[in-house]
Amino acid sequence: MKKKYQNAFFIVGLSILGLMITQLDFAEAYLGICRAGYWFLAVVMLWAVLYIFNTAAWWIIIHAPSEYTKTDRQRFSFAWLYKITVSGFALNYATPGGLMGGEPYKIMSLSPKIGTEHATASVILHTMTHIFSHFWFWLLSCVLFILTEPMTMFMGILLALVTLFCLTAIWFFLKGYKKGIAQSLMQVLSHLPFIKRWAVRFISQHADQLKNIDLQIAALHNQNHQTFMMAVLLELICRIISALEIYFILLVIMPEASYIQCILILAFTSLFANMLFFIPLQLGGREGGFLISVSGLGMTASEGIFVALLVRLRELIWTGIGLLLIKLEKKSTFPREKETENV
Repeated sequence: MKKKYQNAFFIVGLSILGLMITQLDFAEAYLGICRAGYWFLAVVMLWAVLYIFNTAAWWIIIHAPSEYTKTDRQRFSFAWLYKITVSGFALNYATPGGLMGGEPYKIMSLSPKIGTEHATASVILHTMTHIFSHFWFWLLSCVLFILTEPMTMFMGILLALVTLFCLTAIWFFLKGYKKGIAQSLMQVLSHLPFIKRWAVRFISQHADQLKNIDLQIAALHNQNHQTFMMAVLLELICRIISALEIYFILLVIMPEASYIQCILILAFTSLFANMLFFIPLQLGGREGGFLISVSGLGMTASEGIFVALLVRLRELIWTGIGLLLIKLEKKSTFPREKETENV
């Protein structure tokens, strides 16, 4: 990636991160860390492991055998891809719209090594798989709630709506996997105000590249079904294991909390927060999700605030780490493919 783009990603991300830090109550944050003790360190270190799952899912997508790609597996290491993954998530956390920062960064970082079309297809596939696993996680959490928690009419209606939403989204994603989604997405953008002129021009100039990207997306699902299932499973396992974060924090204030309750808190909170994807770091949305979810499981508001505070601090720490890793990027020594210059 060119140095000027690298610096632009770093400066924008760092500026927003600095703004977010100013919104913290430092005294409350300090007391929270002191109260959690070594469990807060465990929460921070947990995400070093979780990012391995995210990277592994992306890694097998990139290296999935396909007639449309010719990836040299020796051009980059798993450790390098891990660094790009962490930085990509950091930019997603820090930028409004979620995917507006991290995905372009990942494409621009990977393109010199495997070509723009393959890089774009792999990033789109990984993002789709990451989101796809969320819907399965929320759907499984609905089943867990029915099996383990008392039901009311309100919760029954809510769970029915969430289940319908997840099943519809899963159907949509499976359709996108089978036929590709790049061309369809650009067609949608071509009807939106402000960007439709750019989208129409982009479609006319890069029709062949978009078609090839869709062929690569469809190939993973249709030709490499086991690879597709493995990528989805890795992301789903990552969602389930990430509930350990809430479990570690609750051990400080209520050791009797169960891991299933932590999964349910994470599921509801992530669903609520993702509905507010346009807010950087989902400020306020995640906290509100924690408060609602813990109250629904019989916990107090103060316990919800404590959990939300430590999770927010962990996010800020890893966002900072990811942004710093951007500056560690070395200029690629591999020649760009012709397609990289044309897109």
